[in-house]
Amino acid sequence: MRIETQRLLIRDVITEDGLPFVQMAADGSLKECGFDRDCSRWMTGWITEAKDFAVRDNPDQDYLAYTITLKEDMAVVGSIGCSYYEDLHETGITYFIGAQYRNNGYAAEAAKAYAAYFLDRYPAKQLIATVKDENIPSWKTVEKAGFVLTEKRMYKDLNDDKEELYHFYKISSPIPS
Repeated sequence: MRIETQRLLIRDVITEDGLPFVQMAADGSLKECGFDRDCSRWMTGWITEAKDFAVRDNPDQDYLAYTITLKEDMAVVGSIGCSYYEDLHETGITYFIGAQYRNNGYAAEAAKAYAAYFLDRYPAKQLIATVKDENIPSWKTVEKAGFVLTEKRMYKDLNDDKEELYHFYKISSPIPS
């Protein structure tokens, strides 16, 4: 898979992405995304799985993860993809940007490009986003990418210990300019 934007290249995960992902997680800022400070112990397996899932290319069954790089120097800045929510019967966008690369609009640029790719490639009518109420930067990101707020409600995601207030978003074709 390959998506180019003005500043970014989104591509399949490769083995060499493990080190930058581990370095990004070292500060603890990716814990909400499932990348804890100890992710170096399982990163090789995660990358192998991500490669296998990319080959199967089934967003209704597998977590699809891709690497976000800067076009100018190919620096790995994060990841984007999707995951199927069995409880919601919907596919949702997933992403993270390393702390040192935040506040540059990379996440919104990548999310908009990935949403357009997803809606063009797969038969799904929409892509959703679920964002905790407290995660203001993330809900601003999906809004900048063209996702529309559909509701706010209590929800317990797979990795949550308890129900929390979430913002629910969706985006459909065509993607807003």
